[in-house]
Amino acid sequence: MNEDLQAAVIDKLTKTCTCKSINRMAVKKAIVSGCHTVEAVNKAVGTGSGACKGRGCGPRIQEILDDFLRE
Repeated sequence: MNEDLQAAVIDKLTKTCTCKSINRMAVKKAIVSGCHTVEAVNKAVGTGSGACKGRGCGPRIQEILDDFLRE
C-alpha cells in the first residue's frame, strides 16, 4: 500500500471527535477548504458540539491545524 493511501485510510479511521464520531479526514477536509481556526472547523463539521463541548477534540483539532499551517 502506498504512503498516501495508507495515510488516507488512517485519517478515515482515526476519530478526532469521539463524542460525535467525526474522523480526522473530515477535519482535514474542512481545514483545506478554508477553516483555519478550531471554531471554524467546529462549525463546518460539527466537532465541539458533543458531550465534552470540545474539551476532548479541541486540542486535537488545534494540533492538526498547527501541522497544516506550518506546511
